[in-house]
Amino acid sequence: MDGNRRFAWSKSSTVGLGHTEGKKKLKEVMDWVLDLGIPYFTVYALSTENISERGDDELDVLYDLYVSGLNEISEDKRIHDRGVRVQVVGRLDMLPSKVRDAISHAEEVTSDYSDFTFTVCLAYGGREEIVDAVKSVAVDHASGNLEVGSIDSSEITNRMYASELPDPDLVIRTSGEERISNFLLWQIAYSELHFSDVFWPSFSKSDLYEAIESYQKRRRRYGG
Repeated sequence: MDGNRRFAWSKSSTVGLGHTEGKKKLKEVMDWVLDLGIPYFTVYALSTENISERGDDELDVLYDLYVSGLNEISEDKRIHDRGVRVQVVGRLDMLPSKVRDAISHAEEVTSDYSDFTFTVCLAYGGREEIVDAVKSVAVDHASGNLEVGSIDSSEITNRMYASELPDPDLVIRTSGEERISNFLLWQIAYSELHFSDVFWPSFSKSDLYEAIESYQKRRRRYGG
């Protein structure tokens, strides 16, 4: 979900307003995804690099938006009616306690649902996720619980933050940037990619449908 700040600048507005509009757009897109019956929806909300590179004032705005957004999800009738399980993945220890508390609450009140899965990547980095998985493998090997010969791609996959999720079929990036930017690097080896020129707050239902239609027309190849 890229382009909140540039959207704000294009409107001669504050960065905070751009992030607020981005939050509203996410709720809207969630409705479209549910209406289409897409069972898995994962969004990249905050990278580990964002935490180190952005100023405290902007991060405070973002953290407050995450708290309010997660609390709204926890109480959203449609989330409960449609059986949406919410989960947040990343190096969550990097986040303030108020955000972690909101995460725990949203995950707890939706934990029994299984019709849809909504995953939010917060304090997330694809390289960092792989590093954490490899560290887990190393610990088990050092303790004698994992033979070297047993280490394969499945062993790594099983140690990803949300290992129960299938690999993404389609990755959409907004704002005109055509790069992955450390998003689900392990999982998107064979995903189809779609890049949209619009800033995230301006992302429309027709933009979503365009991405899906583009995906449907492709002949997917694995390994070549």
